[in-house]
Amino acid sequence: MTLFDENVSVVPAPRQRWSRSTVFGVWSLVVATLVLFALTFLPSPYVIQQPGPVLNTLGTSTDADGNEVPLITVPDEQDTPSAGQLDLLTVQINGNRERTPSWIELAQAWFDPSRAVVPLDRIFPSGQSTEQRNSENAAMMTDSQLEASAAALRELGYTVPQDIVVGSVDDTGAASGVLDVGDVITSLNGASVASVNDVRAAVQTGDGAPVALGIDRDGEESSVSVTPRLTDVSGQQQWLLGVGLTLGFDLPVDVKIQINNVGGPSAGMMFALGIIDKMSPGDLTGGQHIAGTGTIDADGNVGGIGGIRQKLYGARDAGATWFLAPQANCNEVVGHVPDGIRVFSVSTLRDSLTALETIRDGGDLDALPTCEGTPASGS
Repeated sequence: MTLFDENVSVVPAPRQRWSRSTVFGVWSLVVATLVLFALTFLPSPYVIQQPGPVLNTLGTSTDADGNEVPLITVPDEQDTPSAGQLDLLTVQINGNRERTPSWIELAQAWFDPSRAVVPLDRIFPSGQSTEQRNSENAAMMTDSQLEASAAALRELGYTVPQDIVVGSVDDTGAASGVLDVGDVITSLNGASVASVNDVRAAVQTGDGAPVALGIDRDGEESSVSVTPRLTDVSGQQQWLLGVGLTLGFDLPVDVKIQINNVGGPSAGMMFALGIIDKMSPGDLTGGQHIAGTGTIDADGNVGGIGGIRQKLYGARDAGATWFLAPQANCNEVVGHVPDGIRVFSVSTLRDSLTALETIRDGGDLDALPTCEGTPASGS
């Protein structure tokens, strides 16, 4: 058998040239790949907010030593074991000034309704270190626990005296060397004061005039004078004493709240509800899984918080079917309620208790306030 014929020449097939569109497509793919590779390493001026841990205020938490302990403890607890949950919600921040998320991570978060892309400066103000931020959040958490305890005990009929306490003193401020941390403000210009806002208002209306303060320092009463200084605060001129004032409470009941690695004031309302449940016979939840968020003051007023949309998804993912949202956050709630959860609007501790009682007793849920425009079904 003859395999090759010497008289026959083999001519190679002509090389097929790529079309102009194909070349353009290949180069576009190469450039896109290089851009994506570069974006993996380029820093960004944003961080990502996402749902954080969810904790049941009627259950346990992990303390600093890693032990499981009751999140809320009260003496002579009258609570019967709850079949339901009262969840507090948190938000985690992906990124900080030392390491911001990559642009690819930001793009992924942009299309995820449970996460939010926010400017770095909004979460980590320029000039504030991560340590300072953590310290500030820890202080706000401590204050929120005290205010929640006071609000809960007052709701239960206890008398809870309160004081205005100097929490910090600016070394360069007007009160430096005059007031000390821990001083209790007992009067201002000869008149009694009931709130921090009373002090602030009197200082502003005084238009720079010296302020006479009655103080209690370690049990000894005295009077001091401080001349406020005109200071620029976020572009506005304000008269300041140069101190941070907070409320101190003489709690008639020893309430202990143990929670680790969580900061800020947004769990206040849920702390108060948990305390009331612990100190009351029966079960506030009626076996239902209820989540919520909101700051609270000693008078029971519920305030707005940050990251409400992430908390809605965190609640849904944790299995909650009911959600208590601050009325102040309603504009952020409308149109962003995940399926499977129903939201009620609250502005006071009493509103929250009414919602819980209605859910527990199978009452008229449609009569409860919701965020305007949010469907009652939560869809």
